[in-house]
Amino acid sequence: MLTSFKKNIETNFSFLKGKKLLIACSGGLDSVVLTHLLKSLNFEIALAHCNFSLRGKESDGDEMFVIGLANNLEISVFAETFDTKKFAKEHKVSTQMAARTLRYNWFEEILNDFKYDYLLTAHHLDDDLETFFINLSRGTGLNGLTGIPKENNKIIRPLLNFSRAEILQYAEKNNLKWREDSSNQKADYLRNKLRLQVLPQFKETNESLLNNFQKTQRNLQSSQNLIEDYMALVYNLVVSEASDSYKINVQKIKELPHTEALLYELLNGFGFTEWEDVSNLMDAQTGKQIFSKTHQLLKNRDELVLTEISDVNTSEEFLVSKDGITSPINLKIEPSKYIGETEKNLIYVDSEKLNFPLKLRKWSSGDTFQPFGMKGKKKLSKFFKDEKIPLNEKDKIWLLLSDEKIVWIIGHRMDDSFKVNENTEKILKITYSN
Repeated sequence: MLTSFKKNIETNFSFLKGKKLLIACSGGLDSVVLTHLLKSLNFEIALAHCNFSLRGKESDGDEMFVIGLANNLEISVFAETFDTKKFAKEHKVSTQMAARTLRYNWFEEILNDFKYDYLLTAHHLDDDLETFFINLSRGTGLNGLTGIPKENNKIIRPLLNFSRAEILQYAEKNNLKWREDSSNQKADYLRNKLRLQVLPQFKETNESLLNNFQKTQRNLQSSQNLIEDYMALVYNLVVSEASDSYKINVQKIKELPHTEALLYELLNGFGFTEWEDVSNLMDAQTGKQIFSKTHQLLKNRDELVLTEISDVNTSEEFLVSKDGITSPINLKIEPSKYIGETEKNLIYVDSEKLNFPLKLRKWSSGDTFQPFGMKGKKKLSKFFKDEKIPLNEKDKIWLLLSDEKIVWIIGHRMDDSFKVNENTEKILKITYSN
């Protein structure tokens, strides 16, 4: 296997030569073999081990084993203990997701702080097959069936061409020692059920399963590459970009064959799961919207507008001093000797008409103001409609207030009652920037 591994590195990962490599090492069979293979090829390596505190003394034993392995090989080692269950509870995620988040955040810190070039993980061909079936069972597009990527930014997986049987054979032949994770023998999770109960029966019925799977993966990847090339053309044709949104031209995408498939490819990755609702949105009335956990998709006339959901609490208020404010937006307030031209991000007001501290908040239904240059009051909802401001843009608009009275719909219109006139003695210039 060492010869095959060396050839794989030279063919697919030649860029690793001369680099500082960090290995994610659990102490299990796969990561121990990866460590020995790279050490045998004289790479500059170090180990990083996560103790998730999930298996008591067994977890501590894994940590001590990895530290001992590093000492025997005379290489550096990093070890960190996490309170995984506490993290999962605080962030309302599963234990598995908590462990993954903690692990990769910590790995990234090591890469940055100690100037390692790449993180190597010991995922192998059997892991890839399990992931294929997991994604298949959950419902996925072609991309979800193409398997675990060999490269993902700084994460490299050089064992993906090798089966677990090959890895085990190498370990036994070289008298390597490793740790067995007892939780891997419990069919509590879908991956373990596949590994312990389902896939062994598949392998019994087809001895060439893994080889055939590799061929299938290559074919699927070729198809995916073809789709990506085509989607680049479609993207340029039907999508326009704004500073904080993407707009899909409904009429143009409808003129293309396989409209729903194209829509899936454009929006896959933004967390949407109800694809029938996404498709129906193309024929919905203006204002109809659907949400994923991270994004909003809005029908606005002849466009679908995709925006990221803001994490700012819409009911939260911020006090603004005489100098301005820098968060959640940047407002600069300064004296001015003259009135310049008012712009979307710049207004001039009568200082005497303001009562500091001012207040910054999002708009709410029922808000009214007197638009600059007009005599009567107008509801903000009516103003937005007249200005043809789409719903997703309304939710991002901030108001600047003095004594609960709107001074400025920031980026749009100021209130007429705060304007500078012939009786003004002190002028304030207020500038807005993102």
